[in-house]
Amino acid sequence: MATFTHVDSSSRPTMVDVSDKVVTKRTATAQTRVRFPSEVAEALRSRQFNTPKGPVFQTAIIAGTMAAKRTHDLIPFCHPLGIEKCSVSIEMSGDEAVVLCTVSVHHKTGVEMEALTGASVAALTIYDMCKALSHDIVIAETRLVEKRGGKSDVG
Repeated sequence: MATFTHVDSSSRPTMVDVSDKVVTKRTATAQTRVRFPSEVAEALRSRQFNTPKGPVFQTAIIAGTMAAKRTHDLIPFCHPLGIEKCSVSIEMSGDEAVVLCTVSVHHKTGVEMEALTGASVAALTIYDMCKALSHDIVIAETRLVEKRGGKSDVG
C-alpha cells in the first residue's frame, strides 16, 4: 500500500525528515504549456513577444527563476534549498508557448517542486502579460519531465 510522505503516524501533516539522507546532486525539469487563441499568438509574434507591459518571455523567465528560489515560502513542507542552478526556457510551438524549468542543487532532498513552481509561475506571468489581448489563454499540462538524483529517477 502506498504511503504519503508528508503525514506522520497520526495522519498529521509534517515536513519530511531528511537528516539521515545523503547529499547528492539533484536535478529536476518541469514543463507547462500556455495555449493562446491564434490571434494572440500572431500578435505576440508580430510584436516580437512584447506587449505594453514589456518583453513577455524575458519577464516570465525572471519570474520563474524567482519563484523556483522561493518555493519553500509557497509550499508548506518544502525545505529551503540553496539552488545552484535554475534555467527557464520558453519556445513557441504553433499557438502555444512551451515553458521548461530545470533546477539543480547538491542537497539531501530533490527539486521537483522548485522546477514545477518555476514553470508554473513563468506560465502565470505570460498569462498576466497577455490577458489584455484575450482571457481565453489556457495554462495546461504542467508536469515533471525529468528528475535525477536521490532515491528514484523519472524521465
